[in-house]
Amino acid sequence: MLNLTGMMGRKVGMTQFFSEDGHIVPVTVLEVGPCTILQKKTVEREGYNALQLGFSVKPFNKLKLPEQGHVKKAGLDHGFRYIREVLVDDPDAFTVGQVLALKDVEIHKLVDIVAMSKGCGFSGTVKRHGFSRGPMGHGSKHHRAVGSSGQSATPSRVIKGKKMPGRMGGRRVTVKNSMVIDVRSDEDLLLVKGGIPGAVNQLVSVRFK
Repeated sequence: MLNLTGMMGRKVGMTQFFSEDGHIVPVTVLEVGPCTILQKKTVEREGYNALQLGFSVKPFNKLKLPEQGHVKKAGLDHGFRYIREVLVDDPDAFTVGQVLALKDVEIHKLVDIVAMSKGCGFSGTVKRHGFSRGPMGHGSKHHRAVGSSGQSATPSRVIKGKKMPGRMGGRRVTVKNSMVIDVRSDEDLLLVKGGIPGAVNQLVSVRFK
């Protein structure tokens, strides 16, 4: 088994899994890999040991000229939609152009998953922070308004970090210690317990422990 710290994949969706004791477990299905090694980075040259991985094939004619040169140097005739780096202890154990699949990695019971949460745009305090609404009578004029946000004389400003309306979602979220329910290496599928941020087909990064 290869000593990898992580791979890229995509969120397929959610379903149910029946455990051996007959319980129904909600799971998120992730398609992890295959990933291709584009470049090796070493302590001597870059200051750290890592592999540059590519995921989701992109046609060669859709690449910009610097990207075309980069994939040609790796001996490939196509590019990738996503390129990320993963840390490794020994880059010499891998070769440029090598394809990494889920079957090549030893999966333990817990993994960390990094994804981009769904963007909700500019949201108010009720939706964003769970504030209670005001009276719904016709004369209240305070249905979903924020209300007072600061002091008058001292300190005469809004305190930093106060919960207010603003942009919600669309952020990088890390779900730590997600329990692996099933590994289907022949289909490159990883089933983890519970929900994972992001929409279907969203890029996810899985960190192996």
